[in-house]
Amino acid sequence: MRLTHRTLRHDTRNAVDLIDLTPELLRLVQELGIKDGLLTVTSRHTTTAITINENESRLLDDLKDFFRRLAPPEAAYRHNDIHLRDCPPDEPENAHAHLLAMVTGSSEVVAIVDGDLDLGRWQSVFLVELDGPRERTVSVQVIGE
Repeated sequence: MRLTHRTLRHDTRNAVDLIDLTPELLRLVQELGIKDGLLTVTSRHTTTAITINENESRLLDDLKDFFRRLAPPEAAYRHNDIHLRDCPPDEPENAHAHLLAMVTGSSEVVAIVDGDLDLGRWQSVFLVELDGPRERTVSVQVIGE
């Protein structure tokens, strides 16, 4: 049994951005020569998420619209009352991003079977930026043989 950890880095481009990590994760599994095991992907930020869904441009646009309706950035949130909090003065007003990250989730586990990610035909693993653009990191742990 082998256990490996990697940190992936990505520069996001937009306030809400979806980065398909699947090709990078598959390359890692193949580099490591893991035939069977588990891969865990975890966001290292409280305003990003990890999710599995279809990489289809119109669906991704629908998701961005859904996020805007679910937690509008311009709505009133107590977390955005920066002057009432003990935080740096340059702290962004990003409560909406924290809430969306909590709803979406911060990690996913994918089985590795016969050296491949055991995903469905249309499934991809995404890093979801909710407060960008920024540099982001993702923790990846692979266990297997």
